[in-house]
Parts: sequence; structure tokens; C-alpha cells
Amino acid sequence: MTKETIIAVRFTLLTTIIFGLLYPLGMTVISHYVFPKQAEGSLIRKNGQIVGSELIGQAFTQDKYFHPRPSAAGNGYDASSSSPSNLAPTNHQLIDRVKGVVARLQQENPGVPIPADLVTTSGSGLDPDISPAAAAFQVPRVAKARGMSVEAVQAFVASHTQARTYGFLGEPRVNVLELNLDLDSSK
Repeated sequence: MTKETIIAVRFTLLTTIIFGLLYPLGMTVISHYVFPKQAEGSLIRKNGQIVGSELIGQAFTQDKYFHPRPSAAGNGYDASSSSPSNLAPTNHQLIDRVKGVVARLQQENPGVPIPADLVTTSGSGLDPDISPAAAAFQVPRVAKARGMSVEAVQAFVASHTQARTYGFLGEPRVNVLELNLDLDSSK
């Protein structure tokens, strides 16, 4: 072998060890100490059991629950199939899906404008949050199904509404899983 080839092989092995093993291992160890909850997946536990993550949406279909954004990830909120639908706005499959969701939501709340995030999927298909407007749209249905007053359910939504991160990043949001778990525990 030539001298240059030996140098190239050594450099490749060295960079592979540094950037393929030591760096990821170091970042993992640091993240466990600096951000332990996030490093473990921001898991939510109830009665010692893991019920979900703050970071990944879950499908809720019963009327007593707030519903998340539609998901295009696999069979609904499948983290191994995280992706958008990649359907163009003129695609008939997307148009038909949105029309179906709009028709269902109009029956739920006739004459009330439907927030866009209740009919459109997120880029990852795993979004755990909805807008405060999407939560407000669902309040009458949830209140009726739970036998609660609209005001009481609105208070739950208000207590779970998070402001923009650091006051300027993102939009105000409501974590659907945390809100639904809180409603369930209020019985």
C-alpha cells in the first residue's frame, strides 16, 4: 500500500471512532444529565404506567376527548412512519379527506369556523399539540360528552394552554394528551 492510502485509512478509522462513536456517546451522556426528562422521551406516567409522551400525538376518537390533528404517519401517530402526506393542494385524495373532515366537524359545531389544524396534518404527522382555537372548537362536544359545563372545560383548556416558547418561538398550543389525562383525573 502507498503511504497516502495508509494515511487515508487511518484518518477514516479515526474520524469514524470520533464522530461515529465518541461524539454520539458523549452527547447522549451529557443530555441525560442536562435534560434528563427530554433524553428519556418526555414520557408521561399515570399510576406508574407510561401512557404516552409529551412529544408524540395519540389518536383520541371518543367524544369525551379532545381530538388531535389528523396524522399522516403510518397507521396514525406511528413514530416509525413519521412523515407528511406530501399530497399537493390540488390532489383529489387530499381534497376528499379534508372535505370529509370538514363535513364531520360542521355537524359537530354548525356555523362555527373550523381551525385549520383540525383538518390538516403536520409535517411530521406526530404533532402532540393543537392550537387554542382548535381546543375551543371542541369544548362544546367534550363538555356535553362528559356532562360538564362549557365553562369548566374551558378552564381546563386555559390551564393547559402554553404560551410561545421563550415568548417569541412558535405559537400558543395545547398538549392534547396532557389535557385529556387531566380531564380523566377530574372525575
